[in-house]
Amino acid sequence: MAFNKKLGTRTLALALGGALLLPSMSAFAATPYTAKDGDTFWSLSKKFGVSLEKIMKLNPKVDPLNVYQGLTLSIPATDAQNAAAGKQAALAKKAAAAAASVKAVNVSAQSVTTSDGLLLSYSKVIDMKASAYSASNEENAWGPVDYFGNPLKLGTIAVDPKVIPFGTKVYITGYSFSGLPTGGMIATATDAGSAIKGNRVDIFVPGSRESVAKFGFQQVKLYVLK
Repeated sequence: MAFNKKLGTRTLALALGGALLLPSMSAFAATPYTAKDGDTFWSLSKKFGVSLEKIMKLNPKVDPLNVYQGLTLSIPATDAQNAAAGKQAALAKKAAAAAASVKAVNVSAQSVTTSDGLLLSYSKVIDMKASAYSASNEENAWGPVDYFGNPLKLGTIAVDPKVIPFGTKVYITGYSFSGLPTGGMIATATDAGSAIKGNRVDIFVPGSRESVAKFGFQQVKLYVLK
């Protein structure tokens, strides 16, 4: 079929030359198109709203003077389509970043707020059976000191070192006792006891043996702090 007369020899040469100077078209999305009788690169550029140069660049093996019916061509996306695709990709990237951010927040959200508003990060939480002990000689064969010889004080707890290693800082909640801070308390595992095995914790409470004994046994949550 004849080439469209609107595209003269000089225009074609310029178009071909310009097309050779264009960067790779790999950045443009393309769709296949089956040529119809009367189609030319020029008419297709008008029909699809894309530049002649882009069509020629995307179909380097096609003779512009021999576009025949049934020929399969690649039609580049319009600038608007590319912009839409870019916007969609940007939205997808933003959504992925948001999802990653949510995941990061969920990971870092493993924290507990104390009764006075302090935010504490923890590695795990353990349900434990708690008891309390005083500084009386009857309860401390080696005197009113912890396992390491330090004076007993509020914040000292006795644990099973196989469950809670010595020196571990914890936050304990769930108890109800007037001799302890309301809402929860930070403590350090520095003591042990023959009866404290497994998920057991013995909390030191300042006061007489009789008053401390009123604590009894209570279920608490022990947060192992980072």
